[in-house]
Amino acid sequence: MKHPTDALSVRCYGASHGSHAHEHFQILLGLDGVLDLEVDGRGRRIAAGDGVVIVPGDRHDFEAASAARCLVLDSHDARWQHAPHNPKPRALAPLANYLAAACDSALPRARLLGPALLLEAWVPPAMPQRARRAIDWTALTDWATTHSREPLQVDDLAARVHLSAAHFTARCREEQGQSPMAWLRELRLTAARRFRSQGLPVAEVARRTGYRSPSALTAALRRPAGR
Repeated sequence: MKHPTDALSVRCYGASHGSHAHEHFQILLGLDGVLDLEVDGRGRRIAAGDGVVIVPGDRHDFEAASAARCLVLDSHDARWQHAPHNPKPRALAPLANYLAAACDSALPRARLLGPALLLEAWVPPAMPQRARRAIDWTALTDWATTHSREPLQVDDLAARVHLSAAHFTARCREEQGQSPMAWLRELRLTAARRFRSQGLPVAEVARRTGYRSPSALTAALRRPAGR
């Protein structure tokens, strides 16, 4: 099935009131004067440089107190549904003026490419997202456990996985559900419980797991989980 061709035109509006709806998108960019619109019950004023996207089926009423001139694109391209309702229209003004001149001068190539250029300017393609560096939590756990006697901080953990402290903190909360230091404390408590189950004295377990004293370890072991 052949799709209808998008059409660019320049239209002039006056004091005569108009009202209708379309089965296609209609994009208006103000060139001169002011066009008063009511689109699906919402009022809009289209001055030079302003723009609006009217979606299929939306009834719109229009009139201008004095002559208003707009660049109009009738489009069947579904990508217009992603167009922002309040774009930065001033940035589109030079393109609108060029396409209006192309319409007035009957430049066929400009009119042919105009709809695609207007869509690209109004709805820029999303920036590709850079792939995130994966964190090998198993390897980091092994390393942190091996270095549990050291006074590790967030910077040490982040450096190990080649991230900034801020990024590592965000990733730890997202992927482990807790802050880096809470994650580290949990690792040390797990190791401490294992050593105690093997019959090692509290003082030795405290030394191996980085607690500043046996009493600090004892208090940590007695503290309810999650506190």
